[in-house]
Formats: sequence, C-alpha cells, structure tokens
Amino acid sequence: MDPGTRHRIRLAGGTELSFIRAGDASRPAVLLLHGFPTSARSFRDVIPALSQVAYVIAPDLPGSGESDVLPAVSFPAFGAAICELLAQLAIGPRYIYLHDFGAPVGFHVAMQAPKQVLGLIIQNANAHRTGFGPQWAETMAYWSQPTANNEKAATAHLTFEGTRDQYVANVPSDVATRISSKGWEEDWRVMCLPGRMETQRALIKDYGNYAARFDAIAEYLARWQPPALMLWGRHDAFFDIAETLSWMQALPRMEAHIFDGGHLLLETHAAAAVPLMLDFICRTRQA
Repeated sequence: MDPGTRHRIRLAGGTELSFIRAGDASRPAVLLLHGFPTSARSFRDVIPALSQVAYVIAPDLPGSGESDVLPAVSFPAFGAAICELLAQLAIGPRYIYLHDFGAPVGFHVAMQAPKQVLGLIIQNANAHRTGFGPQWAETMAYWSQPTANNEKAATAHLTFEGTRDQYVANVPSDVATRISSKGWEEDWRVMCLPGRMETQRALIKDYGNYAARFDAIAEYLARWQPPALMLWGRHDAFFDIAETLSWMQALPRMEAHIFDGGHLLLETHAAAAVPLMLDFICRTRQA
C-alpha cells in the first residue's frame, strides 16, 4: 500500500500548496479535504488503503500544514486554489471528502464541476442550520455584528487549549485516551507561524458567508443527488448531531454510519472507516 509522497505546487498567484499524492493516476481521484486545525496529516491512516482503489490527493489547505498563506483569505479563495491544483494535476472525475472547514472548500469544487463528482464522503461536515447548536451563539453574533468584542468571543478558541479541544472535547474518556497529543501539538506549532492565526480568524468570519449559501448548496444536492457516504462522530462538540438527519433528508440514498467518536473521527476510527470508504468507492465507481 502507498502511504503517499509530499509534493509542492505553485499557483498562478505565487502561493505554494503542499499536498500528499498516492496511488495510480489512472484511477478515479479521491480529494481529501481536512478541517480546522489539522492538515493532510489527519488522513495518514486512510491514505494507504485508499491508494489501492483510487488516486489520492490530500492537500494542506492554504495556511495549514506546509502550505503557504493566501494573500486574501476566504473559502471561495481556498476553493479556487484547490480547483487550480486539480487542473494542474489534470484530475478528472473525483470523490470529495468533506470535513469541517473542508466542506465549504469541497462544495466550491463540486459546484464548479458537478458532472465530475463521483461521490461525497461526509465526515462531521456542516451544510445546514441544524449543525449550529448553542455553542455557535457567539460566532453567529459576530457574523451579524462584527464588533471587536464579538470577534474576541468568536475567536477565543484559537489557543493551545482550544486546539486540543478539537480532538478531545466531549469525547468519552476511554475513546480520548486513544488520541495522541502529537496531533494538536503539531497543529498549534503551525498556527503560531506567521500569518496562520490571521488565516484562521478570517475563516471564522467568512464561515458566515458559507452559511448564507446553504440554500444554494441545498439546490445543488437536490438537483445532482451525488452518491454519498456519511461517517460521523456522534460526540462532536462543534456540530450538532441533528445535522446528520438534515444530510439524510437531503440525500435520501446516502449510506450513513454514526460512530462512538468525536469531531476528528479518523483519530480513533480510521480502521472502521477504511472498509466503508473502499466499499463505497468500488460500488459507485462501477455504477
């Protein structure tokens, strides 16, 4: 199995993206899009197996991992960067893995070329208002009234402790003990590099614009009904469990699996997720 190799590519604007590539380029592609505060590293335990059935592309989103910071930060700008990456690599039909902040990026890619989407793999990714529980109140207040005080409250989690919480918040202790601290320690190291914290602040603000596009996303899903596989950590402290039902209503043929894990599901359940992804890709690839 191919664990993948790191590559760098320069975009038209001069920004360099780092990405992991694995598998045979003649196979359908799987685009793995990570969320906050991680990088392509979060897919380390699934890339080798996926490379046996697909051409795996796992980028570090701009300002994450080893990728440069974009001069102007927004989810559409991230989506455009990933579209340019796919174009430079001559990637055709693709599966898109959506997780957390990777969802607005992935939807940008999908909606730019819907006929190229072979399927969606949805892992703790929000695309409906139901995903916003009470914990989103301060962030939503910041979107509607972007004052300095509201920004301070909405970005209060941009700390070492907040980074760790992405991994372990609300996760049962026996599950959390399986998560290595190396993940959040590396994420925090990267977030402290020049321009990285500013990138995260800009994305928190722009996520409100993503939420404003939920109706357009609903129209895309209703029209195209892409094959979909859901892998969801039920103890997610950031996206409400009600979001899973909204996804199932939007995509009634979606295969859904709810796990005893958290927001970063692959930290604890990669071994359980891999055969489901392999089966999904093999079945839909032949459809």
